[in-house]
Amino acid sequence: MAEAMPETHTFDPTILREYDIRGVVGKTLSTDDARAIGRAFATLVAAESPEPTICLGYDGRHSSPDMEAALIAGMSAAGATVLRVGRVPTPTLYYAVKKLQAAAGIMVTGSHNPPEYNGFKMMLATAPVYGEQIKEIGRIAAEGRWISGEGSDRKVDVVGDYLDRLVQEYRADRPLTVAWDAGNGVTGEVMVSLTERLPGKHILLNEVIDGSFPNHHPDPTVPENLEELIATVRREKCDLGIAFDGDGDRIGVVDNQGRILWGDQLMVFFAEDVLSERPGATIIADVKASQVLFDAIADLGGDPLMWRTGHSLIKSKMAETGAPLAGEMSGHIFFADRYYGFDDALYAAVRLLDIAARSSRSMAEMRDSLPQPINTPELRFPCSEERKFAVIEEVRKRLSGTDAQVNAIDGVRVTTDDGWWLLRASNTQDVLVARCEAYDQAGLERLKAILVEQLRESGIEAPKF
Repeated sequence: MAEAMPETHTFDPTILREYDIRGVVGKTLSTDDARAIGRAFATLVAAESPEPTICLGYDGRHSSPDMEAALIAGMSAAGATVLRVGRVPTPTLYYAVKKLQAAAGIMVTGSHNPPEYNGFKMMLATAPVYGEQIKEIGRIAAEGRWISGEGSDRKVDVVGDYLDRLVQEYRADRPLTVAWDAGNGVTGEVMVSLTERLPGKHILLNEVIDGSFPNHHPDPTVPENLEELIATVRREKCDLGIAFDGDGDRIGVVDNQGRILWGDQLMVFFAEDVLSERPGATIIADVKASQVLFDAIADLGGDPLMWRTGHSLIKSKMAETGAPLAGEMSGHIFFADRYYGFDDALYAAVRLLDIAARSSRSMAEMRDSLPQPINTPELRFPCSEERKFAVIEEVRKRLSGTDAQVNAIDGVRVTTDDGWWLLRASNTQDVLVARCEAYDQAGLERLKAILVEQLRESGIEAPKF
């Protein structure tokens, strides 16, 4: 007999985030939470689809199988049909929803967070679930407004179809030598199968899935996590190196000299490729991206659109504008050009290999062809939930009475003759995020001084640059 479901459930308030649900297993997140999330999510889905069919996947974390089982129990109690995709990267789960024409999808994943974390990413039909919808899941559980029914679950296998779709994008004749690093994340098995089907020589690192991440943290935006990949590229004289985050929706790349290519630099190459076939198209990048990218899109005949940071926000804006390509500094790359508009690092990797193989230039030469402004890394520093958005508003108001060129789409991005600086509030943490970019070192110091002064006027200690 199935275990009786409680009438209501209250979540730890810290786990209901802007873009997903995420917490520390055994502290702020439990299988009871997962069961309640499953039932509340299925209730949300049923409001849009009378016979809810939900695809379910999970990552390689040690807690993920138990979370998957709890989700199945919760969704079944709400009458949903659960299609179990298995242990797959997050974009494979997204692909399953498209391929199987399911009403929704949910992925158990802690993404790039430390091993003790886990969480859930969701989609409703083809759209991401975020913001108010995540709050509604909390309200449904707290008020016991979930529905009841007798659902079912069954296994489905979409990995073969997914791999078929990926390899279609390698259209070049020239084989490459490529180093790949899965970081012991859930991309490992799919990465092995993919490279077996691609031409060239492929050197695989940390491809064994291990939720303790014994070799390095699976976050390719942190340079120290790319050290093994960089050393391999240099030692093996690879054409490039590719790394993935813990669940496979963010990409990291190093060129043939072992230098890191950041998300906005990769976007220049992707934009050039897309715009060659879709002239005049809108290309979206987040507010943290270099001005080099926005200028390059315009020079290539595209329509650059700066938008708010956050994969759910970017996906929604793509759907609204019909943009065939979007990207973030963090390595989320979204192709709606010949693909489905979601962030898929494995797909982006194959598109990049195809570009590299068709080019007469090396990745290093492509990188060196870009303007080389001087910039700070993304700086993150503590600021309470109560203050972080207020600080941004204070800065915006002070700048409104000046000649400063301010873009307030997401925080404040201020353009001057020296370059630009950005200050925004994180949607997922109690932090402020800052970045500066200038044409020379003297200009960078002036931008940093302006930023520090604005923070000081709001009573915030400036970060160490």
